[in-house]
Amino acid sequence: MKPGNRISLTLIFPLLILIFTACHRGEGTGSEAGMGTFTEDLKQRTFRFFWEQADSTTFQIPDRYPTRTFTSIAATGFGLASYLVGIENGYITRREGSERVLGTLEWLWNAPQGENASGVSGYRGFFYHFLQYGSGTRYRQVELSTIDTGLLMAGILACQSYFNGNNPTEQAIRRLADSLFLRVEWDWAMNGQNHMSMGWHPETGFIEARWTGYNEAMILLIMALGSPTHPVNNSAWVHWCEGYKWEEFYGRKHVNFSPLFGHQYSHMFVDFRGIHDQYMRMKGIDYFENARRATLSNRDYCIDNPNNFKGYGENIWGLTACDGPAHQTLVTENRDTVQFWDYRARGASALGIIDDGTIAPTAAGGSIPYAPDLCMNALYHIKQQFGEQIYGEYGFRDAFNLTFPVQTENNPGWFDVDYLGIDQGPILIQLENHHTGLIWELMKKNRYIINGLKKAGFSGGWLDNEDNIL
Repeated sequence: MKPGNRISLTLIFPLLILIFTACHRGEGTGSEAGMGTFTEDLKQRTFRFFWEQADSTTFQIPDRYPTRTFTSIAATGFGLASYLVGIENGYITRREGSERVLGTLEWLWNAPQGENASGVSGYRGFFYHFLQYGSGTRYRQVELSTIDTGLLMAGILACQSYFNGNNPTEQAIRRLADSLFLRVEWDWAMNGQNHMSMGWHPETGFIEARWTGYNEAMILLIMALGSPTHPVNNSAWVHWCEGYKWEEFYGRKHVNFSPLFGHQYSHMFVDFRGIHDQYMRMKGIDYFENARRATLSNRDYCIDNPNNFKGYGENIWGLTACDGPAHQTLVTENRDTVQFWDYRARGASALGIIDDGTIAPTAAGGSIPYAPDLCMNALYHIKQQFGEQIYGEYGFRDAFNLTFPVQTENNPGWFDVDYLGIDQGPILIQLENHHTGLIWELMKKNRYIINGLKKAGFSGGWLDNEDNIL
């Protein structure tokens, strides 16, 4: 089957079986069988978002659906990794997956690059944050994004390591993945500074904001260090760590970052268990444990619920970047005045709290490896309690807010209508990493990732395996 939006029969039949099985197992009982059925259903539905909604011309993944405004290069990176999950779980065949990946990489390689303000998809190997449907060129005046290109390249490298066959399609995937990665001018994005710029506009030049301190960009720096063609200086990781904030939050000391996505995106691709840089060696933990503490602290904050938002509890929690009900200040039914937001990086840590009562299922979903039972119980509970309002054809919609006053009868609050690509990826990939370690194990074989980690000063655990290639 040629790449495109058509779904394979190998995906339809297992889903029908799951639906039939759920009816006879009593999924609503909360039993082990019910949780197992839910987990598999969630995995399949979330995969289908990437498989069915890729743009038919460019193979780029939508930023959101059913709202269709532009595609997202970060979501495309997550989509590339998700196709591997689909193959390994039997949702699609290896041939179907490899053809889709090859089509995606061929388009990315041939997409126009240049310093013009329009009519191009990227510049110096980087890509614009959002691209137009159909043409795949820059959407309006969005930035040439370093982190979103980094997440795209992480998905590309996962495919490079996975498709190791000798047939022409898999050979072409490896060559294109190599060419795309080696083309990125990471050193240019440093702009002569110690920290990489967050992006560049052809109209105004580099963005003043820079990547420093603990956040989602760990994978970006690791790849920039590991590049053989355009590497950043080896001191870049030391400068990155200078912005760390080691503080206690809800009884747990860790490097703080408020939204949970900052503890998830890089961890989707790198297994940080048992490997340490100089900073974490001094603290006596690894970054995986750091993310676990951040997740549990986020949950404990929601259980404590200092602002008395409706619904928060041991199974309704999770603050991260997501849509919200509105950008306005309203008086709730409890006569509290609350500042609500639309899309916002919500979160809770010692660095600050952004909370308006909006919960995003991807917060728990992307943290599954850190606290599997707590995260899966939260997802199961949310699905069981709110049903189709939050859980639909592609799994979990982006977010919901039970406190926001909705002017309709029989409605417990605000529920998003959209699925977001950068939310779907963490749920699917981290669920698979927890089950099989698929993406983690692939990246342990990638020479660019290994080289970057070692240049950043990581050692120990799996990284000291003598089979690792530099």
